[in-house]
Amino acid sequence: MKIKNLREELASTSYPGRGIIIGRSEDGKKAVIAYFIMGRSENSRNRVFVAEGDGVKTRAFDESKMQDPSLVIYNAVRVFDGTTIVTNGDQTDTIYNFLEAGNAWEDALRSRTFAPDDPNFTPRISGKVENSTGAYWLSILKTDCGDENSVQRFFFEYTQPKAGEGHFIHTYMGDGNPLPSFEGEPTLVTVRGDLAQFTEDVWQSLNEENKISLFTRFIDLETGTWESEIRNKNQ
Repeated sequence: MKIKNLREELASTSYPGRGIIIGRSEDGKKAVIAYFIMGRSENSRNRVFVAEGDGVKTRAFDESKMQDPSLVIYNAVRVFDGTTIVTNGDQTDTIYNFLEAGNAWEDALRSRTFAPDDPNFTPRISGKVENSTGAYWLSILKTDCGDENSVQRFFFEYTQPKAGEGHFIHTYMGDGNPLPSFEGEPTLVTVRGDLAQFTEDVWQSLNEENKISLFTRFIDLETGTWESEIRNKNQ
């Protein structure tokens, strides 16, 4: 697989939807995570990221305008016993609970399916990072070509990540009605700079009209400590 420039890949479509990027910093010393959300409807755009404990959750920017919180308000990032979980829905809690009970993250995701937002049936995308090694896993749960009666579950494992590289998975291939679900393997992308530069690169590359919020985190593999940033379009 040919590596792609992350900025160019992000800018190549106006609406990738929700996206997860996980990889390794250029110096090889930090695990790198990014999660962003985009939106087209007023309800979807009426959100911000807020820090919650050692993770992040979505919250309504204007509570009076929130119509249906069921698919848009959730814990996006949680940490359990040295493992960072990042997803685009309440499967974050499903994974956390399964890990807490001593079960595998694959089992957690096999208990879930795509989102019930007919006609898009938005894929559920998820990531997991071992804070001590930087090994990471990605997953997507989606329909079989839009057939709501057939779920497909894909799991991707990256236990030996390379410095300056990462993988990018997102919910949609681009804009449309209905929205076309992501296809293929997560895209191999470049990871450049420190937390500030990486965050700026991702934020500035996302479509200005549709982007809503961005979370980034660099995890020091030696100490297990991290530094994070949050960007919100709504201020």
